[in-house]
Amino acid sequence: MKTFNKFFLNVVLVLITLLHLGPANAQTAAAKKKSDESYNQILRKYKIDSDHVSLQISDAGKEVYGLNANVKKIPASTTKLLTAFAVLRRMPLGHRFYTRLYTEGNNLYLQGGGDPSFVSENMWFLVNEFHRAGIDTIKGNIVVDDSLFDQIRYDSSRQDKRVDRAYDSPVGAMSFNWNAVNVFVSPDEVGGKARVVVDPENDFFVLVNNTQTVAGTAKRELVVSISNKERIITVSGDVAKGSRERAIFKSVDDPMLWSGFNLMSFLRQRGIKVEGKVVAGRVPESAELVASYESKNLSYILADMNKFSNNFVAEMLTKGLVAQSEKRGASLKQGMEIIRAELSKINIAPTEMSVINPSGLTRDNFFSAQALNKVLLDVQKDFSIYPTFLDGLPIAGIDGTLRRRMKNSPAEGWVRAKTGYLDGVVSLAGYVGRRDGKVFSFTFLYNGPRDESIVREAFDQLILNSLK
Repeated sequence: MKTFNKFFLNVVLVLITLLHLGPANAQTAAAKKKSDESYNQILRKYKIDSDHVSLQISDAGKEVYGLNANVKKIPASTTKLLTAFAVLRRMPLGHRFYTRLYTEGNNLYLQGGGDPSFVSENMWFLVNEFHRAGIDTIKGNIVVDDSLFDQIRYDSSRQDKRVDRAYDSPVGAMSFNWNAVNVFVSPDEVGGKARVVVDPENDFFVLVNNTQTVAGTAKRELVVSISNKERIITVSGDVAKGSRERAIFKSVDDPMLWSGFNLMSFLRQRGIKVEGKVVAGRVPESAELVASYESKNLSYILADMNKFSNNFVAEMLTKGLVAQSEKRGASLKQGMEIIRAELSKINIAPTEMSVINPSGLTRDNFFSAQALNKVLLDVQKDFSIYPTFLDGLPIAGIDGTLRRRMKNSPAEGWVRAKTGYLDGVVSLAGYVGRRDGKVFSFTFLYNGPRDESIVREAFDQLILNSLK
């Protein structure tokens, strides 16, 4: 009898529990349905076809909203989040890249260490340190050693069509100013040519100025063209008096020669004569180190990559992952194997993600919102890398590629995310902080014909909805 009573009591307790849980679950389901509808209304408002998206918003791994979350799409530059993830997993936060000058015989050797951030200010530092060695004449050649990476400047994983814009710059272990040349154009006296300045000034390019400064409205369009084969920059068109200076950035297709010619120019400006030429070569074992430049911190380099969506930096860092263990000839393919290996460690299967290029400048990368959210969550749980990862992302309404988005809205300053764009592709992924202390991770991927500005606005509204 006692056993029966005990059994009966347990059954009653279970029934009571179920009765209590039932309404609660029903309320939760109803709230979730209402929440989902608020997101879906936004998509309908902007006429976003559900078949064209993969969307997910998560709270510590629990889905807040999802639509085709496990469907793979072309991600464009949100791919760089994977690159940053792998770099932070494999490179210590204090990692530095080194660019060095050696002498041997009559030659001066410039050795590249794969620094994606080596620019004019750094070249000046290197040259000034060399100047203090007391050498005033280089009787031989400037020999550029960029053998740390392979000699493939444009990896086949990039989109096939080459353009002369800075976002399509080539890669080399010895690179300078992101392998891009700056052309500044401003008006001068009416009737004369416009003022054109090539920066940095060097003998690598010949400038042809076919411009004219005009008093009224410019009738001829300002065009800056570059011939890397002939090393000629041609500027043509009209520049209106009183107009602002314009800056145009063009890619330079030979990082090795580009770096060497700029070193020669900087040396001459410091009063050091160079009698020889710029050639490719290797630093001999007998060479003497005379000057060295240490790159800025890795966190700043990652910010260069993600805040401004720099494809060059992404590929440089990917080859840099290999160069940590390989002595020479690091390839992008090897670097991508390392990135995929890091993704497999957090249980992302090859079926969830197919990535062949680290910058996203390709239509052959594919992953789902759910897969990228796994990466974002894994980073969020790891305090050793999360602050650096987060700090490198554009901030809504503040800086980078998000500086004009969500400005003067509740999301300003509360969203840190990576943007992405290719023809027919719009993406956004990162984190949104809420006033209640929660931090949601999100990934929005769109592949379709809708105008990019409309899709971006829809994505911004999805984020604003998550702040309510």
